[in-house]
Amino acid sequence: MMKVLNIVGARPNFMKIAPIMEEMKKYPQIESVVVHTGQHYDDEMSNIFFKDLNLPKPDIYLGVGSGTHAEQTAKIMIEFEKVIVKETPDLILVVGDVNSTLACTLVGVKLNIPIAHVEAGLRSFDRTMPEEINRLVTDSLGTYLFTTCQDANENLKREGIPEEKIFFVGNVMIDTLLRYKEKAILSNSLNELNLKEKNFVLLTLHRPGNVDNEDSLINILDALDEIQQTIKMIYPIHPRTKKRIKEFNLEDKIQNMRNLILTAPIGYIDFLNLMIHSKFVMTDSGGLQEETTFLNIPCLTIRGNTERPITTEIGTNILVGTDTKKIVKESMNILNGNKKVGKIPPLWDGRASERIVRILLEENYES
Repeated sequence: MMKVLNIVGARPNFMKIAPIMEEMKKYPQIESVVVHTGQHYDDEMSNIFFKDLNLPKPDIYLGVGSGTHAEQTAKIMIEFEKVIVKETPDLILVVGDVNSTLACTLVGVKLNIPIAHVEAGLRSFDRTMPEEINRLVTDSLGTYLFTTCQDANENLKREGIPEEKIFFVGNVMIDTLLRYKEKAILSNSLNELNLKEKNFVLLTLHRPGNVDNEDSLINILDALDEIQQTIKMIYPIHPRTKKRIKEFNLEDKIQNMRNLILTAPIGYIDFLNLMIHSKFVMTDSGGLQEETTFLNIPCLTIRGNTERPITTEIGTNILVGTDTKKIVKESMNILNGNKKVGKIPPLWDGRASERIVRILLEENYES
């Protein structure tokens, strides 16, 4: 038997862990345990994803909640150490780049448990981003580094990671997207929001660099104000952004945008439906850059860099930063029919989770 602790903590983790968990079920020699750190802890930000993705209820819930990066990481480490001592796993599997990823990796390595990191090697080369630090540390300590693209492989090799630790397997986010695409198409979210196909923009905005900086946030909102005069915009607003809008006294500015429709956070199935039927997506999220590239939907990323450069090199993604004029210009290009057409990257074929589990079994068997 191989006992694996699968770590989830924040929204993006759920879409990445779901297909791996499903694949593990096929093998009786794998005992799969779900550990939810509680980094995202309310129903809108967490539980709805367990329902949408048919994930089993967490076997272990740490309930760490919010806090500064240091507080949250420390709380997870303290609680997760107790879990490892009690469960004595053979492997810890982490995904993505959130605080839960880093914290569980650190604790596991100190207790001599091998770490598998799904989505390894992605780099923005911007160390002011907390996620970049999480990626660098996790990859430096991991035993099995599962990558989504060749540039991730090259990043790891450049950092001195031995090639035998690097496994190019493809993108688990696409596994989940393909599995639920047909179900998502049948969702009623367009009718519920009174939308017409390809007649609205889908927006997400939550990164600290964008919303915690008043000038940056105002620049972005100025762009949104101009764009929404031409086309409806749907914005499932993140709690962090909502808080900052209030702090910066920008509520009137938002309310005056008649075509900017704010909603509560939306579950995976309904959100995927909106993405598929949108004219284009504006985001500062990492995963959406990949999903839009796969779906051949134009994406404008409100950041000056990306840890997923393959989406700009061969995909549909364009970096627009927080410059008001550039955001508006690229938006109008799309609205005028000049959209970027991309290609699907290699191994983004819905079988990444199969490759991951097969490699883990082979490596475990050989050892």
